[in-house]
Amino acid sequence: MKLKFNFKSLLLLVSFLTFGNLLLAQRSIKGVVSDAQNKETLIGANVKVVGTAKGAVSDLDGNYSIELPAGATQLEFSYTGYANQIVTIGASNVVDIAMKQGRLMDELVVVGYGTQKRKDLTGSITSITSENFVKGAVQTPEQLIAGKVAGVQITSNSGQPGGGSTIRIRGGSSLNASNDPLIVVDGVPLDNGTINGAANPLGFVNPADIESMTILKDASATAIYGARAANGVIMIVTKKGAAGKMKVNFNTLISVGELTNQAEVFNAAEFRSLVNSKGTPAQIKTLGKESTNWQDEIYRSPLSADNNLAISGALGAIPYRASLNYLDQKGLLKNSDMNRLGASIGLSPTFLDKNLKVNVNYKVSQLKNNFADQGSIGSALVFDPTQTVFDPTNTRMSGYYESRKDTILNSLAPKNPLALLDLKKDQSTALRQIGNIQLDYNIPFVSGLRANLNVGFDAANAQGDKSTPAASAAGLAVKGTEGDYFQNKVNKLMEFYLNYVKEIGISKFDITAGHAYQSFYNETRGSDREFSQLLPVLQRPDTSKYVLASFFGRANYTLKERYILTLTMRSDATSKFAPENRWGFFPSAAFAWKIKEENFLKNSKLFSDLKIRAGYGIVGQQEGIGNYASQAIYTPGQSTVSYNLGEGLIQTYRAEAYDRNLKWEETANLNLALDYGFFNGKVFGSVDFYNRNTTDLISEITVPAGSNLKNKIVTNVGSMNNKGIEFIINVNAINTDKSNLNLAFNATRNINKITALYKTDNPNAIGLETGGISGIGQNIQVHSVDYTRNSFYVYQQVYNKEGKPIEGLYVDKNNDGKINQEDRYRYKSSVPEWLLGFSSQYAYKNFNASFVLRANLGNYVYNNLFSNLGNYNALNAGDGAVNNISTNVMETGFTAPQLRSDYYIENASFLRMDNVSFGYNFSDILHSKLNLNLSFNIQNAFVFSKYRGLDPEVFSGIDNNIYPRARTYALGINVGF
Repeated sequence: MKLKFNFKSLLLLVSFLTFGNLLLAQRSIKGVVSDAQNKETLIGANVKVVGTAKGAVSDLDGNYSIELPAGATQLEFSYTGYANQIVTIGASNVVDIAMKQGRLMDELVVVGYGTQKRKDLTGSITSITSENFVKGAVQTPEQLIAGKVAGVQITSNSGQPGGGSTIRIRGGSSLNASNDPLIVVDGVPLDNGTINGAANPLGFVNPADIESMTILKDASATAIYGARAANGVIMIVTKKGAAGKMKVNFNTLISVGELTNQAEVFNAAEFRSLVNSKGTPAQIKTLGKESTNWQDEIYRSPLSADNNLAISGALGAIPYRASLNYLDQKGLLKNSDMNRLGASIGLSPTFLDKNLKVNVNYKVSQLKNNFADQGSIGSALVFDPTQTVFDPTNTRMSGYYESRKDTILNSLAPKNPLALLDLKKDQSTALRQIGNIQLDYNIPFVSGLRANLNVGFDAANAQGDKSTPAASAAGLAVKGTEGDYFQNKVNKLMEFYLNYVKEIGISKFDITAGHAYQSFYNETRGSDREFSQLLPVLQRPDTSKYVLASFFGRANYTLKERYILTLTMRSDATSKFAPENRWGFFPSAAFAWKIKEENFLKNSKLFSDLKIRAGYGIVGQQEGIGNYASQAIYTPGQSTVSYNLGEGLIQTYRAEAYDRNLKWEETANLNLALDYGFFNGKVFGSVDFYNRNTTDLISEITVPAGSNLKNKIVTNVGSMNNKGIEFIINVNAINTDKSNLNLAFNATRNINKITALYKTDNPNAIGLETGGISGIGQNIQVHSVDYTRNSFYVYQQVYNKEGKPIEGLYVDKNNDGKINQEDRYRYKSSVPEWLLGFSSQYAYKNFNASFVLRANLGNYVYNNLFSNLGNYNALNAGDGAVNNISTNVMETGFTAPQLRSDYYIENASFLRMDNVSFGYNFSDILHSKLNLNLSFNIQNAFVFSKYRGLDPEVFSGIDNNIYPRARTYALGINVGF
């Protein structure tokens, strides 16, 4: 049979095949996404057609539906916390998928303006989720990660209620400008400045609302925040609602604190013996007949309560979470307490066929503080222990005993510590609101392109008043005192960026570009006055404002899923600087090589992860200086400098010193790192080497008289280096159906050195003295070139054969035959050489336990209590009165104070059990509809240290009457249904 070519038949065949392909293109795939372990459906799981940008999201019941383009054969399923899965499509149009919990490397990590998978990170970033937070009586956010993150030092400033912490990431980068990291809460960068009437600006954020905290440490990670990122970035993400049934959770934590130890001064019997042997007849005559421990009188065992209620679920298609918090925290020091009443709400709906994601966050907290007179701490150490607390005959001073000469108050003697606490009023109320609306839109007509708009605010309002009655030793001479203060702060934010993700063969591009604008306004007013003052001071408010405008961009390029290049740029302008110095340019570049993905390691059973990272970048600094440091301005003078205009005393204005050439402080950061994982992720961690050079340090220097409006100005001078190594190891030691044991250890070695300090080289210069101490009103520390910042600047003590210090005898360092200022030397520093953290979490069936250990090694502290009170002359309070003194005098035998002796510089290395916690979960109540968890926690359980003061952890390095940290026992109840 002979076949003939028929054009019409061929056209018909082609048409049929084309129509068939079109039919295939119209094929719809649907199914259900669920959890492989508990069979629950997963809401919001991403479904993507492999090789295309086409995707879908599972609905409230876990259902999805997606159109399959021609030629497509595979679907990729992804969900936060679960391993990505790729499924080849068969003949069936129904594809159900049961997803398994993912590896750590597959988790999404929050970075600046977006998220990335942990395995794709090129920068030094650590993320801690709520599951791994520090447990127990945690009142402020930074306490959640203390000891958990390599390179991050968190030191509590004091034990007062709501007290803040000093946070340093990789040692800090400045001398006079701020060393605090940038804090970003749900996309809103906070103003790190102080809020009057609040001990801790972060104390307004309820820790129970926080889902994760991510720390950005190197320039590759922080450069996207440019001008505010020189000291690292801490990104806080709060908990969000999820579609599904409404969930209610209530927890309460009742805690009691105790004083762990007391400063060593003489008791009543010892003090009588001391005064009888060393005192004058007039001093001996003043001794009483009582036996009073004044530290017992001012301290207490405080009972506190922290209550949290959270409700989450969905109203129709709008997921929500709302919370309410009430914290009543009492302090160790009597009459010190803080109440926090806070609420938050978060909405996260999606619109336009899931293309528009909306996040609405609002948090409000009100803090009410009673501030105790912390002068009572020092007064309790020196007040005569042979005297009574109360003297009913002393009606002029409210019935408290006070030292008198004849019938007149001895103004030189210390004041009754309990009277200082009971008679002084210092109260404040502070309100802070943080909120934002973030819109994220997948632009449908450009595959892979999305637009993000973030509008937010951070506003604080604070006011307080304080007074001392005339019927007190502190107020008698002036017939009492009073004062008040007010502050209003508003921080407004607008950010917009575009993000474009495109895969082309073996290449993937992830490009972000945007603009940010943030304004800051601050108004303060306050005065202190005596009741005897005839006219009030009509005080003018002190207002200031500044603006930051920025353009930023980041490009991530991934080749073959294993070679990653990240380029980041941010250009910032600040109104703090003169126009010619206003703009700063902050670039960075980083590269990562996922060696584990290479063919020679891909099937390795030993390595589960192996990646090299390298990055270099520059970030800026302008925080911590006045808003008009480079501009000629006038500010209100002191309230004591005023003129009488009839109705009251009017404050004057004064011109401020300034440097028009002031510009950005810049930190160049080099980071080299290795990420590793063994045995299918059972052991994993990283090693980071970093080198940070800060130039054009913003520093206060002395200028020639008459050259400016003051003898000191803030200008750019000098440089500083921080370099070190961070080591992290995590071990999933046990992982079974019944039992889990996780161990984590981190170590940081940081070396700090000032490399330049003056406009010109001056090898004979001492440096900038700092670190004020009690006793002489001078400094004990110094910033010097080639030394660690805040090095102690002291005389080298000479000792006798028995090892006892010889009073007034020091080493003649320059061998000129005399001892003077030139013989002082730089000795040790408060900066620790090593930071160590060790934590563990253990679970067996329904029982769980955890602990956090921290250690600082190589940090030194100046014991100002010993130096100021450890001598016999300190017995003399003046005008015949006596002071109690430190028992350290029995070791030294010093007659006069030797304040600059290196004898008082003590090694304050320590090992602290920060937290130990136990819990039990009753999960089978009411047929598993009710979840009940009981917990017991101890904070500040113990400290091992050779330091002889109350607490070796003193960030400034000067131990001088610090509000002590309590040991806290807490019992918690958590109910969920």
